[in-house]
Amino acid sequence: MTATPARRSLLRLAPAVLLAPALARAQDPWPARSLRIIVPFAAGGGADAVARALAQKLQEGLGQQVVVDNRPGGAGNIGTEAAARAAPDGYTVLLTGPSHVINAYLFRSLPFDPVRGFLPVSLLTSAPYVLAAAPNLPQRGLAELIAAARAAPGSISYGSAGNGTAGHLAMEMVKAAAGIDMVHVPYRGSPALLTDLMAGRVAVAFDNIISSSGAIAAGQLRALAVSGSRRAQALPQVPTVAEAALPGFDVTVWQGALLPAGTDPAIAARLAAECGTAMRAPEIRARMDALGVEAIGGDPDGFARFLAAEHGRWGDAVRRSGARLD
Repeated sequence: MTATPARRSLLRLAPAVLLAPALARAQDPWPARSLRIIVPFAAGGGADAVARALAQKLQEGLGQQVVVDNRPGGAGNIGTEAAARAAPDGYTVLLTGPSHVINAYLFRSLPFDPVRGFLPVSLLTSAPYVLAAAPNLPQRGLAELIAAARAAPGSISYGSAGNGTAGHLAMEMVKAAAGIDMVHVPYRGSPALLTDLMAGRVAVAFDNIISSSGAIAAGQLRALAVSGSRRAQALPQVPTVAEAALPGFDVTVWQGALLPAGTDPAIAARLAAECGTAMRAPEIRARMDALGVEAIGGDPDGFARFLAAEHGRWGDAVRRSGARLD
């Protein structure tokens, strides 16, 4: 049957009609559907608490559902790889912390590039570590501890939540700055570490304020110093490491948002603005204050500069410690 002129016109239009829904989807303003925040750690930890608070506020600002997806394991590498392999469309966000930088130097090889594989979005939170001491430690402050370690090298032990963790490396930074030798005792996670620290089986440890503040308040641990550049709101009576003994010392645990490399920078800028609005919300600030964490929020360029500085800081610490994982 010979096609009429009208039929020929419809046939010519058919491909465009079929493509129209796809083109419309491609041109939909972001976000057009729900977002996923991958947290490369187990539910219930500090990163998870930040992610869930952020997700709630982002839903309000973006008008889309935001789901938290916990992918623990491999020192954070399992969830990070999942985020790196996600489509660079702005719908998968990685919420991560110092381990993202540390792992670049700690592992011999990674299935993703920690730098080139991601687009920085925003620094979200920052908090110091607390140098907690066993209740039976004779030294009452950091300066006394350093003096004792200098007088008897290798006589004082320090614990960590694991080889190559931020707490381990923060103490390596103290050792390097003070010129002292202490014995490292790695544990499998913070709970086991704190149990032995409270029992006096190890002398001191850097730990996050969230997990150790209860024991400090109960008198089961003593806080010698905090690692940031200023005193912690949760422990205002505790001096900084810089105040107590080592000027210029500044190490923090932070959380930040990244997108897979190749994502439109305009999406990163919009998401950063929404993150900033979320972290400035009074209810979020109150929740972070309760955790001993400072809510921040920043832009992609500022977070990129921050990450570059963190690579220098943690890379040096890993090299000095000699820690390596396969």
